[in-house]
Amino acid sequence: QVQLVESGGGSVETGGSLTLSCAAPGYVLSPYSMAWFRQSPGKEREGVATIDIDERPAYSESVKGRFTISRDNARSTLFLQMNSLEPEDTGMYYCAAGPARLRSPFEVHEYSYWGQGTQVTVS
Repeated sequence: QVQLVESGGGSVETGGSLTLSCAAPGYVLSPYSMAWFRQSPGKEREGVATIDIDERPAYSESVKGRFTISRDNARSTLFLQMNSLEPEDTGMYYCAAGPARLRSPFEVHEYSYWGQGTQVTVS
């Protein structure tokens, strides 16, 4: 059981930046594909950025060019750098860990482990 703990959320103005972190103290993350998802009230949880075990990133169209996902396996930490934030980016952000090879990296069902989430509000 991998425990994931997100941090770094907050309230920012449109155009601002935030960096989210997801730590897994005591666990080794290198064997897992990782991802960031977000969920707004009344909407389904959606994948915004993924990174595989070879550190290849992928992004949803809505955040491409604005968000950057990265991982530091030595520190068992996942990051999401978010720039040029828009009100539509508001939501609870979750990190997730899944098997090394995924068929559909942006699908919720692919991931076995989830954090509790960190709130991002853009106004």
